Amino acid sequence: MRLERLNYNKIKIFLTFDDLSERGLTKEDLWRNAPKVHQLFRDMMQEANKELGFEADGPIAVEVFSLQAQGMVVIVTKENQEMDTDDEFRDEFIEMQVTLDESEHILYEFATLDDVINLSNRLYNLGVTGGKLYTWDERFYLWVEEEEQIQLLKADFIAILAEYGNPSTATIYRIMEYGKELMDVNAIEQIHNYFVKKQNLS
Repeated sequence: MRLERLNYNKIKIFLTFDDLSERGLTKEDLWRNAPKVHQLFRDMMQEANKELGFEADGPIAVEVFSLQAQGMVVIVTKENQEMDTDDEFRDEFIEMQVTLDESEHILYEFATLDDVINLSNRLYNLGVTGGKLYTWDERFYLWVEEEEQIQLLKADFIAILAEYGNPSTATIYRIMEYGKELMDVNAIEQIHNYFVKKQNLS
């Protein structure tokens, strides 16, 4: 579980599917099993209070976004409403807006350009050539759409990506707005040709 404060009344929580499994939950439980889900939110709020000083001392709205095979992003917004302290974090004060993005696209972040180069070389040799490359906040982001992954099984593709980077907790829309697009088409092939193939020829 990774937590990030977005502003004074909003936080973002990234949950892997392993995080859910450890709590006996699946993605489907997030809208089917209310008791377990509310317990998960209590756990998340306790962790947010501990790590970020974010107190759920009023009504909260929860939005849940699926990141394909990577996990879930949970956006928690604290509403500006008065309530009794005895009612703190009662279930009826949770307004849950479950937004499940079933997109097959994948977005991964990388600490260095070398990580992206090494990954691109590996994927290119397996027949994967697509993708878009972005940079934002001193990190690199590879966005690969569903039709660009057809050469590999989804699980295999995710496993290779995980060797070099981490699933992005930022959305592609945020990266497109605040980041810089470095390669808008066939990023994996371009990186391989420029950094790997060129180096081998020299």
